[in-house]
Amino acid sequence: MAGKKILVVEDEADVMELVRYNLEKNGYLVETAADGREATEKVRSKSPDLILLDLMLPEIDGLEVCRSVKKETKTADIPVIMLTAKGTEADIVAGLEMGADDYITKPFSPRVLMARVKAVLRRKEMPADTDKSIVRIHEIEIDPGRHIVKINGEMINLTITEFKLLKFLASRPGWVFTRYQIVDAVHGNDYPVTDRSVDVQVVGLRKKMGTAGQYIETVRGVGYRFQEIVV
Repeated sequence: MAGKKILVVEDEADVMELVRYNLEKNGYLVETAADGREATEKVRSKSPDLILLDLMLPEIDGLEVCRSVKKETKTADIPVIMLTAKGTEADIVAGLEMGADDYITKPFSPRVLMARVKAVLRRKEMPADTDKSIVRIHEIEIDPGRHIVKINGEMINLTITEFKLLKFLASRPGWVFTRYQIVDAVHGNDYPVTDRSVDVQVVGLRKKMGTAGQYIETVRGVGYRFQEIVV
């Protein structure tokens, strides 16, 4: 992964230098921005391979920067890791719904930071899922080829991670999966996340699915399963 260009968007100078030092020590090329407006400009001009993005920024906040990155065709595929002091479920879900790929809450260890960076960059280079079969279950239709999900004929907008999570569970109704099995299926092996990260993704997915979100069942002490069709 050495030589990859990473844009660090952070208004706290000490945090910025800590992140820069550890990235450069591991062979990454680092660009920096201290506010949301500068970040938006550098995303377009520098074409980074990854963005480390603080949520609490002057000028334009991190969520708006993330939204801007993900809505433009030329930048939508750039992975975003939220780097933030905010740790509430609502803040994390909001960022993930904007299309962020992962999050790290402050304070963080440099080792965790580097593991997350490497994992997200590795995931970006993984070959795409080749199974393009349409999944139809309950009132849900999942079309991997066109990356479309419809519920009762109405299209819903999902992030890449949410789409993969839904497809994985809905393709195997009745099967119970642990959180780490879900992580491996959606993100690839050795992806460094906590149980809480999977739970947050499920919360966001259920919210977007409305009443159909009830089909993603929590199996206490184990993980999740997608409800089978009872004949």
